Amino acid sequence: MSADNEIIAMRASGVSSASVVRPVLLLAFLAMIVTALSSLWLTPLSLHLETLAARNFAAAQLTGNIESRIFDEKFPKTVLYVGDVETVGKQIVWHQVFIADVTPKEDLEKQGKSRGEGPRILVAETAYPYPEAANNRIILDMHNFRSTERDKDGKVITTSAPNQTEVLQAQEQSELQVNKTVQEMDTGPLYKRLYRTPGLSREDRIDASIEFNQRFALPLACVLLSLVGIPLGVSSRKGGKSAAFVLTVLLAFGYYLGYITLLGLAKKGSLPVPVAAWTPNVLFAIAGLILLARLEKAGDTDFFAWVKTRVSRLGGIDVHVGRLASRPSQLRVSRPSRLRAFWLKPMLIDGYVLNGFLFYFLILIFALVTLIEIFTFFELLGDMVKNDIGFSTMMDYLWHLAPSLIYQITPFGTLVASLTCFGLLTKYNEVTAFKAGGVSVHRLAAPVLVASFVISILLFGFDQFYIPEANRRQEMLRAEIKKKPVATYLRPDRQWVFGSGSRVYNFLHLDPATHVMTKVNVYELDPRTYRVVHQISADRARWEDNLHQWVFENGLSQDTHGANGSYKEFFNSTASFPELTETPSWFVKEEKEYKEMNFQELKRYIAELQASGLDTASLQVQLYKKFAVPLFALIMAILSVPFAFLAGNRGTMAGVTVSLAIALGYWTVGTVFEQLGDLNQLPAIMAAWSPDIIFTLAGFYLMARMRT
Repeated sequence: MSADNEIIAMRASGVSSASVVRPVLLLAFLAMIVTALSSLWLTPLSLHLETLAARNFAAAQLTGNIESRIFDEKFPKTVLYVGDVETVGKQIVWHQVFIADVTPKEDLEKQGKSRGEGPRILVAETAYPYPEAANNRIILDMHNFRSTERDKDGKVITTSAPNQTEVLQAQEQSELQVNKTVQEMDTGPLYKRLYRTPGLSREDRIDASIEFNQRFALPLACVLLSLVGIPLGVSSRKGGKSAAFVLTVLLAFGYYLGYITLLGLAKKGSLPVPVAAWTPNVLFAIAGLILLARLEKAGDTDFFAWVKTRVSRLGGIDVHVGRLASRPSQLRVSRPSRLRAFWLKPMLIDGYVLNGFLFYFLILIFALVTLIEIFTFFELLGDMVKNDIGFSTMMDYLWHLAPSLIYQITPFGTLVASLTCFGLLTKYNEVTAFKAGGVSVHRLAAPVLVASFVISILLFGFDQFYIPEANRRQEMLRAEIKKKPVATYLRPDRQWVFGSGSRVYNFLHLDPATHVMTKVNVYELDPRTYRVVHQISADRARWEDNLHQWVFENGLSQDTHGANGSYKEFFNSTASFPELTETPSWFVKEEKEYKEMNFQELKRYIAELQASGLDTASLQVQLYKKFAVPLFALIMAILSVPFAFLAGNRGTMAGVTVSLAIALGYWTVGTVFEQLGDLNQLPAIMAAWSPDIIFTLAGFYLMARMRT
């Protein structure tokens, strides 16, 4: 209303601008009621129902979602390995089944059973699983069954049967309860927990107090932000609707930044929780009342004009706010004669369009990265002061955080920049002028599409050569700021590892520095019958570099190769087995985040994990996304062009709204497909590329239907 001079018209007709306050505050009050209803009742209820649904879904899926060549430890006290999973009709068939019963001795004694050291091993050439979702278990019909275990005297006991029925019991339904967090509690029980529960720990009391106070503080922010926004909107005439949108974002960002920062201090005990939760509301209430009191005072100034004047005086420059290249004299494009060799045959309009696209693209990337970095700075400010971290360390962290932010924001930047650029061209009828001059909208969009393709290539190179190292650096610095131990990238706690042949290793602990295993069991399997033909059990095994083999101490070996086989004890002595060729590096894999590796490193890492029988489904999805994500910058540009020409006459706000809708749609579709890929419900390549394919087809379809 202020940008279209409607406020001036109202004042000229004797209507006070304060008259707009009542309906807006009424709407804000209704929004506060809806938000309070959601905060006090609907949100806790939905979180609780979501937890129940997730629990029931997990119970139903656990019995049937078994992957091949993975050591599956979802079953309590049981480790399952299936060499191959086959579907015959509607029946699932498992081949080369290896099950380790690792029930502790004390639990066996409670059940009236006894067993020596080490797990009980069950193997079968074939097994037919029959899931019982009601009891959360799998009934296994095992063929060519054989079991191996040690008795109390250390002897190896082996049993076999042509057919055997075993039960894989997952968690009981009663054990699937998830800890009820304060976010899921109704407001009444939360109040009792906070004020009427004696013996509550300090951390639990702070968490409950934060949740209780913010359920009342956040709904009130609807009214308080309106109190500040109304006078600023009424007094802002020259900024236009886009400036009003920017001001709205800044106000909301400032409120939540202060709110989150103060709550962070409250979690550390530096502030009382009520003070932290209600301070932003008090400050915005005071500011809103002051601005409302000055609303009808004579000589009220345009807010954006005031900011523009102050910036001009401060910098000694003329700040001009207007649309892109509104006068021909403002165009600064290079002479296209040097580019005539390209098939695109560049024209003057290419430089004109690119000028606008790149301007909005760079401004948006810079603004979003800056806002996120400022937010991160204040989020970590408490840790920085508390742990006596230097300012240079914080700046180093923010510097290395920026590449990851740029990589994530760039596709959205191409979307918004395309919509804004072509939307403005449409709004000011410049597209009509180009059409009259014989230039189609497809030709008009060509420079933006080419630029987006170049951006996609640059993004891939950026992720390939620079971002992984920057991510490693920023993760290390963040751990230093928070005074957390730097996360180790070595995983010696993996207790079940598949060897280079048909051999399974089990150990209690592996020291990666001294190359020493404790409580070692080695099971060599016959590849044809999948029965244990050689078992080694020892208290300790160490790697000898000069011998290039493992030396086992205080144990036994039973070999069933041949007709008679052999049995050997080496208690209080040592033994070595030359056929065990796996080096210590085979067992101690480097644990890395996918974002800290480029394409080749991630591919090698996946191959190493697969060789050890570890789950790599989620990593394979991320491997293909190394190509799919950069290309989405081009796809966003393709999709934005038709929307820009359709929404152009409705102003920049329509373009921003469309951008948010498309980005939200892509995020939703991408997350769904990624989760399906992680759960092995879709091939990894399909899970990674499906969002790109869907949105590309949608973009080409809309472009084909455009009136050129």
